[in-house]
Amino acid sequence: MRIAVDLLGGDDAPAVVVDGALRACGADPDLSLLLVGPTEVAGELVGVLGDRVSVEPVRRAVRMSDPPLRGVRPDTTVRAAVAAVADRRADALVTAGASGAAVAAAVHGFGRLPGISRPALATTIPSRTGPVVLLDVGATTEASPQVLVQYASLGAAYATAVHDIAEPRVGLLTVGTEHGKGDRARRAADATLRGTSRYAGPVEGYTVTLGGADVVVTDGFTGNVLLKGIEGAYALAAGHGHPSGPELSVPRAAALLGVAGAVVVCHGAATGPDVASGIALAATLWRMDLTNRLAKLEPDPSREAPS
Repeated sequence: MRIAVDLLGGDDAPAVVVDGALRACGADPDLSLLLVGPTEVAGELVGVLGDRVSVEPVRRAVRMSDPPLRGVRPDTTVRAAVAAVADRRADALVTAGASGAAVAAAVHGFGRLPGISRPALATTIPSRTGPVVLLDVGATTEASPQVLVQYASLGAAYATAVHDIAEPRVGLLTVGTEHGKGDRARRAADATLRGTSRYAGPVEGYTVTLGGADVVVTDGFTGNVLLKGIEGAYALAAGHGHPSGPELSVPRAAALLGVAGAVVVCHGAATGPDVASGIALAATLWRMDLTNRLAKLEPDPSREAPS
């Protein structure tokens, strides 16, 4: 198993990426890495890990302020990492760079899975009753009713594969728990999802951490705001001495679902441990063959939501 790692992705790259790579390899003896970035940056890892790492020399990074389409340029680290997976020189990739560029590079290099209009970033939030898969958290800022319904299928499959939830309950994030609440897209998606057995109904933001559903579906703009709000709330609780062990920490890595390749995008402000957890997640996704499992999802007979 070989994971391609974007050495230049993230606010504090390459130092935190190198740290995370060392931690990941120390925790998983079966792991090897393809380091995508300047050769001199990878020198420390090569010296420590020897033949468990190889280097693809690329010098151009996509900055957080760059437009997302910069990620399709073949001379950038994130696009080169995608190419390595597409060419089967690596099995999955991890980047802490700009999520928009990572999504653009993945869609351009891998293509979308059958029946998927827009990819979604999915992360797992700890809740009072167990793990909650939240998607989208930043891949697609605006989502149509059809896309929200597709996310419900992707999220349910992810919850089953990664968290072993046999029959995940799917909730639609909106402004009330009554059916028909929210904007036009939510009302239309709610009407369609009511025809599926997995649908738990509309959920509000505060119920996400209380376990109102196993999967919570929303657009990438709202999901990203909610995720960072939860992260801040947990940090506040920790600062005031409330129980806030690892079970109350928000993961800083998300799986990109809906593209034909295994991709993990870490928080731009990721630390070394965050990058290590992202690499571990990428290894998990590859081991369980998640991409092929998602590609085999049965089409939802109610996929076409009313507009």
